Amino acid sequence: MRLSRLLPRTAPSAVTLPVASGLAALGVTPNMVSMAGFLGNCAAAVLVAHGQFWQGGLAMLFFSLLDVFDGALARLTNRASPYGAVFDAVLDRASEAAVLLGVVIYYSSRDQSLEVVLAYAALAGSVMVSYVRARAEAAGVLIKEGLFTRFERVVLLGAGLVVGQVLAVLWILAILANLTALQRLLAVRRRVVTGD
Repeated sequence: MRLSRLLPRTAPSAVTLPVASGLAALGVTPNMVSMAGFLGNCAAAVLVAHGQFWQGGLAMLFFSLLDVFDGALARLTNRASPYGAVFDAVLDRASEAAVLLGVVIYYSSRDQSLEVVLAYAALAGSVMVSYVRARAEAAGVLIKEGLFTRFERVVLLGAGLVVGQVLAVLWILAILANLTALQRLLAVRRRVVTGD
């Protein structure tokens, strides 16, 4: 599995710079943007838990989009720091987990166990994708591969909620998130064993 990404990781500076400049002029900090994204995703999770899927999906997509701007704002204002990067990454994962928890709450209240199991598997895969990368980097192995990383998962889940195809999306998330964790683990092994 050598293909590293399905979707691009960054937005053009023509998009991010004007927004980051406006936020900087208002005195907004990068960590404030990260926190706003997290709180917005928590609101999306509440909507999803109450069965308001398309509203929750739109909220998830909108507030997850803020992740494009916190890094740009940090660079523009010279506030980029190791703590800020960790803070942002932790809130990104917590945001994704919150929306999936909303899915679990909704389906468990209706005794739809398949959807609950798939949401759990999707969350476990999501955690493992990040964990493999973190452990690899702690061991001195830089891993950037990942067919189905956070960006793809957020886009798919948000779109699935909007169009009402949650079960199909949960199947895709459950399978591809865990396969991506395996892809990263194999990439670590390849680099450690062969030096590739």
